[in-house]
Amino acid sequence: GGCVRYRCGLTNTIQDVLRQRPGWVEVKDDGEWDFNWCDVGWLRENFDHSYMEEHVRICHFRNHYELTRKNLMVKNLKRYRKTLEREAGRLEAAKCDFFPRTFVLPSEYALFVEEFKRSPGNTWIMKPVARSQGKGIFLFRKLKDIVDWKKDGSRLEDQRDENQVESYVAQRYIENPYLISGRSNFIRCVVFQYVPLKAWLYRDGFARFSGTRFSLSSIDDQYVHLTNVAVQKTAPDYDPEKGCKWQLQKLRRYLTAKHGAETVETLFRDIDNIFIRSLQSVQKVFINDKHCFELYGYDILLDEDLKPWLIEVNASPSLTASSQEDYEMKYRLLEDTLNVVDMEGRLSGREKRVGGYDLMWNDGPVYREDFSLDSLGSTCFTANTHLGCVNDRKKHLGQLKAFSGQKRA
Repeated sequence: GGCVRYRCGLTNTIQDVLRQRPGWVEVKDDGEWDFNWCDVGWLRENFDHSYMEEHVRICHFRNHYELTRKNLMVKNLKRYRKTLEREAGRLEAAKCDFFPRTFVLPSEYALFVEEFKRSPGNTWIMKPVARSQGKGIFLFRKLKDIVDWKKDGSRLEDQRDENQVESYVAQRYIENPYLISGRSNFIRCVVFQYVPLKAWLYRDGFARFSGTRFSLSSIDDQYVHLTNVAVQKTAPDYDPEKGCKWQLQKLRRYLTAKHGAETVETLFRDIDNIFIRSLQSVQKVFINDKHCFELYGYDILLDEDLKPWLIEVNASPSLTASSQEDYEMKYRLLEDTLNVVDMEGRLSGREKRVGGYDLMWNDGPVYREDFSLDSLGSTCFTANTHLGCVNDRKKHLGQLKAFSGQKRA
């Protein structure tokens, strides 16, 4: 068709990207739309009674929360791990050991206490299941802290409606994070998924550092442990221009210089494994719908052995920019997201790369095309992922015939 009618419920970078897209027209409230970038609230209220034509696309899965709510993510991963152990053995199941010991409270309180007593002296982190931006998070080392908290819980933020006790997860705190100049860090990567399980990984991402030097002696200082910008912004020494972020390319170069290319390859392979396994863990429970796609922000913490830990997955990774550099990265990311969704029908569907996105899963692993000669003899396939590698997306889009002005008939 000639133009794409879009609806956008957010007022940040995505709006700019949609407005500047040739041939796309914004529709207001009740207008008919082809493409909807909505927030999850809109989805909850409208999805079930909207009829969608074949070509229509919307930016969330109906039950994306199976992966993006902390308690459900863990439940699905634990279940997936059990299935693997049953069907493929212990070794295969061990590939799912990338999330810290986690218990959902209040329902798993007894199990949690058992585990807590088994490893005294450990630090645990408590997070509300359904809140974001670091709200309601605290660290504790003594059971008594959590008993007090449970007592106080009854008057938590007026949550008194009947049986509405807010769920929390208690998670083993990673006490030996990998430090760069004394600061712990999180890697935030973006994975983009639609059905049947097809997942693209964006080359750019960032590492977010806590603005204060890491130390376990001050577990009440949340600036040390919470790297999200929402919390960091309020720190006394916050500098918005530096924003406590490194581009992933920079982190990859730093780690390579320090630990060698092989170690870093292994690390990034382990990170790929996290993406794939976590998506597989919800594949069976997802309500699959060809109209839907989803952009996930993965939060991954490295420990000092360079083992990556999955901390959480966000359904609405913040698209509001914290600096000019950040804005430009998010702009490129969103532009390429629209290129992959391809409302214009320019792609053949066989692409392994579109701009800054690399196809890493297409109902099975996707391998790189650049086999070196020495690997021909062996069955060493390399996954088609280039996280933290050069992102020459403009050049690449120029090479895709579809984007150099020749539309597919």
